Amino acid sequence: MRLNLKQLEAFVWVADMQSFRRAAERLNTTQPNISARIAGLEGALNTQLMTRDAGSVRLTRKGQELLSHARRVLDATEALVVAADQKGLLSGTLRLGVTEMIVHTWLRDYLRALKDDYPNLVVELTVDLSVNLEKGLAERTLDLALQNGPFSRMSSGEITLGSYDMVWVAAPEIAPGGIATAEDLAQHPILTHARNTRLFDEVSAHFAMRRDLDVRLVPSSNLAACLHMTLDGMGIATLPRAMVSGELARGALCEIQYDWSPAPLDFYARYDAERAAHSVVTCAEAAVRVAQQYDHKNLLYVSN
Repeated sequence: MRLNLKQLEAFVWVADMQSFRRAAERLNTTQPNISARIAGLEGALNTQLMTRDAGSVRLTRKGQELLSHARRVLDATEALVVAADQKGLLSGTLRLGVTEMIVHTWLRDYLRALKDDYPNLVVELTVDLSVNLEKGLAERTLDLALQNGPFSRMSSGEITLGSYDMVWVAAPEIAPGGIATAEDLAQHPILTHARNTRLFDEVSAHFAMRRDLDVRLVPSSNLAACLHMTLDGMGIATLPRAMVSGELARGALCEIQYDWSPAPLDFYARYDAERAAHSVVTCAEAAVRVAQQYDHKNLLYVSN
């Protein structure tokens, strides 16, 4: 019997996910197909690679020994295709996680860049809070996350994308004139990001120091909804400047001159450098390129 790349791919993903079912989901196939590929690989190599016990999967000693070799074969195959300038031969799915900040700035340009680089790569997109994207990376349900810190988990692959400053904004009809005070802001609901996010914690801590003020914080897990509420005059918000640049330019929102704002959002492209395919690394590097181009065109990117 001869081994093939699909068998090696199944072996690597079953080992990483510790589940035949999850590996099948990751490779967009069925669990019986994964089982057949593993059985075929074990037959070709004349060795047992893993055991299944009460739903769990454990590599045998030989399986542990051969896993790194299987990764290298897959990586070398991908490198061969890239060296031959035949990226169209690379297919599969990139499970990409992004925060809303990316959606409202340069995500469209980034997806176009990925399409140009890897025309047959399918991008499965998840838009979520950074804390949830971090969990997806750890559980291997995401290949690449474009997200803001801080992080509770270390990542072996991390590339800086840049820093985005925050700005206080309001609809013209409720925006305080001149230099605003905390009392001015407290006259309206303060629209913020979701609870358990860094932005909410910073805004909450800032106004907590003013015990004499009755500040109404209105958190939202959706920044777009927060922006729309601000446009409709339902409160005052602090949002990434890059996200509201168009509204500020056309006068739909006014920038509020207040002497404090949350710290800038630092963004990173994060992935598992030890297990990620080479294409994941190049997709992370493409994010850097697109972010820099966005900065150059819009003059909205604040460098470190």
